[in-house]
Amino acid sequence: MNIVILGGAGLMGSGTVRDLVSELSSGVDSLVVADVSPQRMDELLGELNDERISSVILDVTNKDATMELLRNADICINAVPTFAGYQMDIFHYCLEAKTPYVDYGGMGVYTVKQKKEHAEWEKAGVTAVLGLGADPGMSNMTCKAVAERLDTIDKINLYWAAEIEGPENPILVPPYSESTVLGEYANNSQQFLEGALREVGPQTGNEIIDLPEPWGTTEFIYSQHSEPLTVPFAQGFADKGIKEFTWKLSLPAREHEAWVGIVKAGFGDFDDPITIKGVDIKPVEYLQAVIRRNIERNNDKIPEQEGYEIHFAIGEGMKDGKKTRVKCVVSSKPDPLYEAYNDAATSMNVSIGAQLLLRNALKPGVWGPEEYYDVEEYFKEVKRRRFHVEIETNIIEEL
Repeated sequence: MNIVILGGAGLMGSGTVRDLVSELSSGVDSLVVADVSPQRMDELLGELNDERISSVILDVTNKDATMELLRNADICINAVPTFAGYQMDIFHYCLEAKTPYVDYGGMGVYTVKQKKEHAEWEKAGVTAVLGLGADPGMSNMTCKAVAERLDTIDKINLYWAAEIEGPENPILVPPYSESTVLGEYANNSQQFLEGALREVGPQTGNEIIDLPEPWGTTEFIYSQHSEPLTVPFAQGFADKGIKEFTWKLSLPAREHEAWVGIVKAGFGDFDDPITIKGVDIKPVEYLQAVIRRNIERNNDKIPEQEGYEIHFAIGEGMKDGKKTRVKCVVSSKPDPLYEAYNDAATSMNVSIGAQLLLRNALKPGVWGPEEYYDVEEYFKEVKRRRFHVEIETNIIEEL
């Protein structure tokens, strides 16, 4: 496998690089990390010290340089942040270069645009799989595990929750990119309700679910994500009559309060520039700069904390003539394996998806994970990375 990862020295990309060259992975012959930051690349390569890794300073707006890299690759992993604005350009570069493509997800909006080009990619004989992180990605596969255990589907509801144990952090450390969090908290989202996509407001759909410790009683809200835009329309879902599919989020309570406050302060319009002393600046750029400076200046005040995540899908429908509920849960707890990662679930799952794609015969077209991968094969790799997977089936009512 000869892999190119664009934006590979960033928070998510560097984690994917780490997994690709770890003992958990196999078949990676060479890995080109392309990024605009030579400092980040030098730090990453120095830390991993693997002769298979090389680096290239690259601005993806330079099409010729990007295409040269892609033509020599077996696959391209797009780790450039979605809101940087280059999602579709990189996607089209890969089509032109006939290089298989995977990404971390396009916040729904870009994912739908990419899916519309399925026929063109299929005709060209090129493969793309979209949204291979944790959410989307692993979440899509939990839904597929649920769907495969039902003959007909009434609904599938998808959830993700994070929790932190330890002293309260006086410094706000984003769980992932600031633009993504702001999009989740400030933007309307589309949920699949009563058999159709319907727009709902941000921070709505409040639902309380009792979860095992350390989550406990947890409140979820609707959030902007790609899964409701793709999963209920995929084979194995649409043909089973699904009428409802939703995605809900829960961040740790104090972090949730902070992001609600930031949106209230006006940062929800994060991409709409404001003018300060004659200079245009996007609110998200200002926020990122302040947050990063605060983290750097107060790094000694950040306490040791332990992070927990739970991803789960609950589906209801019919199985063998009986009303049935299926629940698929993937959870993680603190583990030394994850310590060098900013977000192990996201980074590792992209690595898993890229490797599985190249290990098997390619299927041309533009696909979601739930349309492309085998559940058992996928979860086998997830379990090897110390995530706990549990699938529970219960009869609700005998008819």
